[in-house]
Amino acid sequence: MPTSEDRPEERPETQAPPLSDTASKAAAAARIENQTKWVDLQVQQSIQRGDFDDLPGAGKPIKNLDRDHDPDWWVKQLVEREQIVVLPRSVQLRKDDAELDDLLDTQTTEDGARRIVEEFNERVIAARYGAPEGPPLITMPRDVDATLDAWRERRAARVAAAKDVRTRQPRKRPWWRRP
Repeated sequence: MPTSEDRPEERPETQAPPLSDTASKAAAAARIENQTKWVDLQVQQSIQRGDFDDLPGAGKPIKNLDRDHDPDWWVKQLVEREQIVVLPRSVQLRKDDAELDDLLDTQTTEDGARRIVEEFNERVIAARYGAPEGPPLITMPRDVDATLDAWRERRAARVAAAKDVRTRQPRKRPWWRRP
């Protein structure tokens, strides 16, 4: 048997006899009882060391303690804290339709713009065939080619405006050629 720090040769390895079912349950109950005592001891020692002093919210009342129990309290607090807004699908699609051109204008390639329009159309069609929720769905799918034509025109106008600004401004000499 090799020597190790865990089991030196002076202490031979022993096998505990298997416990009966009742003895096993009793041993588990004893471990649980001792575990709660150990946890309480750790908390008391931490209090004595002052580990819980100066915690945020110390001396302040616990928020919402006077309310009735709500099983969804944590979801409501998450929505409030993160300012999450969940709209019905029809309203969200109206909002997305109004913002679609601005989103397309951030794209630099036609493939990216096409993918966004096609994804929007898929969501509109899925909402049309799904169960209605909230206000009626009045948003229609976009014509991909017409939307991309408008995107190309806006992009060409932006590029022309950027070139115009560059030609009007005097060209600066590189820093290594400046006097």
